[in-house]
Amino acid sequence: MEATARPAATILLLRDGPAGLEVFMVVRHHAIDFAAGALVFPGGRVEESDQELALRPADCPNPDGLETDALAFRVAAIRETFEECGVLLARSRGSDDLIDADILKRLEDQHRAALNAGSIGFDAMLEAEALVPAPDLLVHFAHWITPVHQPKRYDTHFFLAAAPAEHLAVHDGWEAVDSIWITPAQALADTEAGRFKLVFATAKNLEKLGRSASVKDAMDAARAATVVTVMPRGTKLEGSKRLMRIPEEAGYGGSEFIIDFLPAS
Repeated sequence: MEATARPAATILLLRDGPAGLEVFMVVRHHAIDFAAGALVFPGGRVEESDQELALRPADCPNPDGLETDALAFRVAAIRETFEECGVLLARSRGSDDLIDADILKRLEDQHRAALNAGSIGFDAMLEAEALVPAPDLLVHFAHWITPVHQPKRYDTHFFLAAAPAEHLAVHDGWEAVDSIWITPAQALADTEAGRFKLVFATAKNLEKLGRSASVKDAMDAARAATVVTVMPRGTKLEGSKRLMRIPEEAGYGGSEFIIDFLPAS
């Protein structure tokens, strides 16, 4: 029986570093049931509460006029980014500016552990602190759906966001056990050298991101591109190798790739 693909959102936090464009990545805990031990971008499932928040214009601004489902993916990306790495893309009600480092530190001390434990909701924290999320700061970058033969499947939208200079990204110590700012080229090279593991979607999105020299270049390129849904089709080859087929028009530099297969769990 084919598993249902669960909606999920992933965020690529970007900054300009001394060696060029850098992206924030975390190493997933080995006990996590998807991509255990792999180097990934922060993210997770879209929750019902994300959908509910997206339905409330007063609590969730929607300047781009997105459909509710599309807005909910962005809300989930913002929530997961705060839960997993302590960066919060949110504004005080009535303000055009993101929250500053002092407010973020207080929110992290008071709420982040409770959010990760599920004892409070993200929407409740925002309401209590008179904050609203900032989905307009996210740029749609990619859309991948786990192949049908996998036991755990996700329908994942990837977003780019410039990391606020005052917000210090740090892994949560539970779902993510390590974190790093790294250039896409270095992440791919370190994986080739055996330092990291990457699932296929992460590797291809790093390659795509690596074509941009700066945060501005990456954001501009993503805004100008059309996101094409990718659901890879794999053919088993010798040993652990797979031939993976994806749509040419998705913009990953080809339609067939041979990989050493990294299981989803």
